[in-house]
Amino acid sequence: MAKKVETLLRQWDGETVITRFDHATGAWIFMAIHSTRPGPPVSGGTRMKVYPDAEAGLQDALKLSTAMTMKLALAGIAHGGGKTVIALPPDFDPAQRPTLLRTYGLLLKQLGGLFLTGPDVGTSPEDMNIIAETGYPYVFSRTPEVGGAGDSGPGTAVGVLAGIRATCEQLFGCDCLADRRILVQGTGSVGSALIDMLCQAGAEVLFSEVDERAIRRWRDERGLPFIPANQVYNTPCDIFSPCALGGILNPQTISRLQCRAVVGSANNQLTSPTEAQQLQEKGILYAPDIAVNIGGLMSIIGMEAEGWSRAEAFERVSRTVDCTLRQVYALAAAEGLDTHTAALRLADHRLMQARSKNGGALFMDWR
Repeated sequence: MAKKVETLLRQWDGETVITRFDHATGAWIFMAIHSTRPGPPVSGGTRMKVYPDAEAGLQDALKLSTAMTMKLALAGIAHGGGKTVIALPPDFDPAQRPTLLRTYGLLLKQLGGLFLTGPDVGTSPEDMNIIAETGYPYVFSRTPEVGGAGDSGPGTAVGVLAGIRATCEQLFGCDCLADRRILVQGTGSVGSALIDMLCQAGAEVLFSEVDERAIRRWRDERGLPFIPANQVYNTPCDIFSPCALGGILNPQTISRLQCRAVVGSANNQLTSPTEAQQLQEKGILYAPDIAVNIGGLMSIIGMEAEGWSRAEAFERVSRTVDCTLRQVYALAAAEGLDTHTAALRLADHRLMQARSKNGGALFMDWR
């Protein structure tokens, strides 16, 4: 383990990793602080799931924290980027979950505001309530009953919808979604909200899911076409929207894609940067996830820290994603870059400007 951990850390360009092992549950807590520019504080979600080993959990935390720095910079949020992964053992007892979350909350409290967190894969607003019992006030997205802004999924979906519209404008000369064929992969908090928005906009929506209850809901109750998981990448559509786990765009899946563009909320969709070039060579426009999926965090921070209404938060998310993605597409075209590289270049530029430009404001306007 030690050698692999050393290799992972040497390859990472971040600042700090805080590690805790919870003897009571056998869980590892990895808090990756990628960058404190333009913060502190550092913001990032808390992911909680079973990993094949501790090193896999650490690797996920490092990758996700790096992406968080980039997406915060692109969105103009004056926080550094980070991520916590709570890597559960295969035999984890769910009855121990509240105790583990409170232990994690104590760590947040000890750090005194260096790291602010909210939900991610495997955690919920209800979990944030428990973490806040020992970690308040460093927890976002608690349930409304205890003063939080609740589920971040709809805010993320608003950003993805804005990304889809901007991409349709780029491809078809019009951001209207009527009769556009859009395949949504994953119907969790984000995917479900996105499907509702797309249907309201008149899009032809297809969905893919592995959970049987979700399949029955959308196929049998709502009447939407269901695409089995093994047929997702072969299904013709205008927009493919991955809204489940990341790492789904690799040489094998890209070779099967029959879409005009990829725009989704999943983190780290590319297995490596070279996949962005492969998408470009195939004529598929890729909307980088770091430019598209910031809406959840942005809306929650805006509502809880800045006092925005939900309507104002969603409007700001939509405007920010639209503006950022259009700049990414323009830079890619002007410099002959793939869109992933263009997004990273734009994020790096904004990080260099961040400290001098924000003047202490939480949100910076990069337009």
